[in-house]
Amino acid sequence: MENSRIQKVLDYLTEKGIEHSWYTHNEAPTIEIARTQWRADGSKHCKNLFFRNHKGNRHYLVILDCERDLDIHDLEQRLHQGKLSFASPQRMEKYLGLQPGSVSPFGLINDSENHVHLFIDSNLQKEQSLSFHPNDNRATVVISQQQFMQYLQTVGNSYEFIEMY
Repeated sequence: MENSRIQKVLDYLTEKGIEHSWYTHNEAPTIEIARTQWRADGSKHCKNLFFRNHKGNRHYLVILDCERDLDIHDLEQRLHQGKLSFASPQRMEKYLGLQPGSVSPFGLINDSENHVHLFIDSNLQKEQSLSFHPNDNRATVVISQQQFMQYLQTVGNSYEFIEMY
C-alpha cells in the first residue's frame, strides 16, 4: 500500500507529541463502507465534509458524528455564510491535499496558509476519543478529545464548535 499520506500524518502527530493509535483496513471511501472496517475501539467515528461558499473564496471543513445526517440548508442558516456547496476535488487537493473519500481534519496539515475554517459539531465535545482517516481512507487514527484539541492548536486553522442538529 502506498501510504505516504498516512505516514505524513503519523509523522506530524509524533513530531508534535500528540498521542494517537492507528490501524489499516480495506479502502473505505464512504461511511457505509467504513462501518464494516472500523474496530470496536470506543471512539466516535466522524463524518467530514468539505464545503465552499457561493463565491468560492471561503472553504469550510465540517466534522460531525457519522451517525447523523447534515441538512446543508440548515447549516447555511446556522453559519450565516451564504449558500454552501461541496467543494470540487480540485479545491480539496489545493487546500487540504486530499482526494474525495478521504476528507479529514488531518488534511489541515497541508493548509499552510490556514485558509480552511473548521466547524465541529458541539456534540462531539462529550466524546472521549474520536477517529478519522489519516488523509487516506485505508486507515483510521484514534485520538483522544484532549489530544485532538492539541492537534488543532498546532495546525493553527480557525475553528469553532457549533450546534448542527
